[in-house]
Amino acid sequence: MIVGVDAIDREILSLLQHDGRMSATDLASEVGLSLSSCHRRLKALEQSGAIERYRAVVSPEAVGLHFEAIVFATLGRTDLETIAAFEDRVRAMPNVVEAQRLFGDPDYLLRILTRDLAAYQVFYDTELGTLPGVQRVSSTLVMKRVTSDGTVPLA
Repeated sequence: MIVGVDAIDREILSLLQHDGRMSATDLASEVGLSLSSCHRRLKALEQSGAIERYRAVVSPEAVGLHFEAIVFATLGRTDLETIAAFEDRVRAMPNVVEAQRLFGDPDYLLRILTRDLAAYQVFYDTELGTLPGVQRVSSTLVMKRVTSDGTVPLA
């Protein structure tokens, strides 16, 4: 359950997760509020950070990114400077579409999208191999994306 958010707010969030382009008029109608009350709630959800941003979800295949890999990276050192340098470089890599710092070994999980295996090999050799502090990198190739909805459970 989201703290500080009531049932109507959760319903608004749920509707927007499934259709971020839903108009405030349609939202108000769906949740049984006046348009002005719905606008106030939307503004409050945005200002509180419950709604981080609005964006389009682009199909990787539609833009020629047919190859996906999950990369596990283990750092040789885990001092703050090395971690910051590693994370800064990862954030600057457009092909890294997701990055998570983990407890234990490995230290990081990266989700990488490229055109094909050859492009991934170049990315692996020229980008991943030069990340600060990396001791070991291993890759798992994605056979099939079963789900990548990205919605947050609101119940």
